[in-house]
Amino acid sequence: MQWLLIISFSAFALIILIFSWLKKSRKYESIDSVASSYDTWTNDKLLENLWGEHIHLGFYEKPRLKKDFRKAKVDFVHELVHWSGLDKLPKGSRVLDVGCGIGGSARILSDYYGFDVVGISISQEQIKRANELTINTDRCRFEVMNALNLKFEKGNFDGVWSVEAGPHISDKQKFADEMLRVLRPGGVLAIADWNQKDSIKTPLNSLEKFIMNQLLVQWTHPEFSSIEGFKNNILNSPYCGGSVEASNWTKYTIQSWNESIYEGFRRPRSILKLGLLSVIKASREIPTILMMRWAFSRGLMKFGVFRSRG
Repeated sequence: MQWLLIISFSAFALIILIFSWLKKSRKYESIDSVASSYDTWTNDKLLENLWGEHIHLGFYEKPRLKKDFRKAKVDFVHELVHWSGLDKLPKGSRVLDVGCGIGGSARILSDYYGFDVVGISISQEQIKRANELTINTDRCRFEVMNALNLKFEKGNFDGVWSVEAGPHISDKQKFADEMLRVLRPGGVLAIADWNQKDSIKTPLNSLEKFIMNQLLVQWTHPEFSSIEGFKNNILNSPYCGGSVEASNWTKYTIQSWNESIYEGFRRPRSILKLGLLSVIKASREIPTILMMRWAFSRGLMKFGVFRSRG
């Protein structure tokens, strides 16, 4: 029954999506187009009402595990903290959250682990909302800033954290360089991102090229790196002080794509209370979410996590 509802809703959404594809209204054009998209997504409050304060994927220890979607997102933060070794840093350590959204992860890093956190985003509206939601502003604060031009001195942070920000950034090497530049020697780098399969080793076929193009233009992505490619970006940085480890967490996160749709049926009031326009906006996202789910299930997309020492 649940899948029947999704299929019916998707048929309606497909009409809207086709029109959107023709307009390419969310195609990446510059860093300003990313800022504009996130300003809009923040102001309409659709994602926040539906998914809570975390926009990123959730963590599921086993396939088809029944778990509250919002709890899975919180669990993901803790899993990445432990896997990366960020939890080995002492309380009071300075941590930078690159691409902080509305501050969900930053607040956990500050409140639960006792870190002094600075979150940055290119979106002014995200930063405004992050500050509104944050109580402990002495240890958790937010600034509008371009990840490719961080306004911090070299070695200013004990840890650098970034979740699902990379796909919106055009220069992957500069992205890695800037994060490592502001990380002190021996500091901890923790990154999680959507990555595509290595198309150098295995070229994309026509269907895969079409799917990848839609995943780029629908959510303002200039390009996806592969896990192997971004690992090399970190290793090739002049600021990399040690080894880099990468892992594929697709099996732990792929369930999030289904759950992100189910939330609309579990919490219908979160959408309906925002009005008819929000229902239309929500419907527009379903085909892209299903496309993402398909791409991750086929290995076309992978969820990469990375850890390193500065």
